[in-house]
Amino acid sequence: MNAPNDALLALLRSRYGERWSIRRTEHLWIATALDRDADHAPTLIEPDVKRLVQQMEDPPARAGGRSPRPGSPTNSSKSATASTGRISRPVRRPSPRGR
Repeated sequence: MNAPNDALLALLRSRYGERWSIRRTEHLWIATALDRDADHAPTLIEPDVKRLVQQMEDPPARAGGRSPRPGSPTNSSKSATASTGRISRPVRRPSPRGR
């Protein structure tokens, strides 16, 4: 990383640091939402810093909806995987005609 990018990273962190954790690689800018329950995309990855800023200002929707976290009110104990971590299958009973 060079000095202009370090300064730009510091500027972005000072402006958006309350909502996003911002970092960069040699070719990508990455912002991760600090609010795990946000209704927008949790992570933004862009090669162009201008596009990253646009997305931080107006984040895209979360892909695939939210998945419930263990212990959250939306994680019902009636779900097929709640107690065992496995999907339950219906029990097959022999037909009365087969006896």
